Amino acid sequence: MKIIAVIPARYEASRFPGKLMQALGEKTVIATTYQNVSETGLFDEVFVATDSEIIFNEIQQIGGKAVMTGQHETGSDRIAEAVQHLDCDIVINVQGDEPFLKTGPLKQLIEVFRHDENREISLASLKIRLQEREEIQSPNNVKVITDLQDFALYFSRSVIPFHREKSIDATYYKHIGVYAFRKEALLKFATLKMTPLEKLEKIECLRYLENGMKIKMIETDFVGVGIDVPEDLEKARAMISTKKR
Repeated sequence: MKIIAVIPARYEASRFPGKLMQALGEKTVIATTYQNVSETGLFDEVFVATDSEIIFNEIQQIGGKAVMTGQHETGSDRIAEAVQHLDCDIVINVQGDEPFLKTGPLKQLIEVFRHDENREISLASLKIRLQEREEIQSPNNVKVITDLQDFALYFSRSVIPFHREKSIDATYYKHIGVYAFRKEALLKFATLKMTPLEKLEKIECLRYLENGMKIKMIETDFVGVGIDVPEDLEKARAMISTKKR
């Protein structure tokens, strides 16, 4: 299998415009993400897909590869445009605002497809258990619930599941915005119109569920910082400072 990683990067993020160009240690957020993904050594190719000349030039200046795309509502749509003419089998979508993603979780996603001999899985993604009430209740954390085979049932910014029966312990999972697609599934996604729940929750993977497609969820113990709001950037900077000590 030829496996590539694509980092969709939009400058004008709605909740934190310009976040990918914010300083994180000695580099920008997007440069940190790009270099960390490249250094895993897992991919035949890594590049950034963006509609921003600022981000395009940033990646070029650090010796990386970037491609310009049109404007898109979701990262998956942007990646679909970028890879439509490329020879590849599996496409890993790494969010530009996940600068600390490690090798282990990416390997887990790739292994899903190496063991899928009947090609039943079109898309896989990551989840991590949430412990703190503040994290569980935050709408910035997308929660996911799955069936008994770990296929996603629903994603929401609300707290799911609802903990009505207090005699039973509730487990909550955060969806980490890293996806692994078969190329044909990604291209199919891009032909589908945005769906009602996707528009309502602003969660792109709901488009798959609303069209009857399956998403295999892989639990990981990866702990990083997805940078959605300015407070997340401060957490990320604190992590950088801690590593330097």
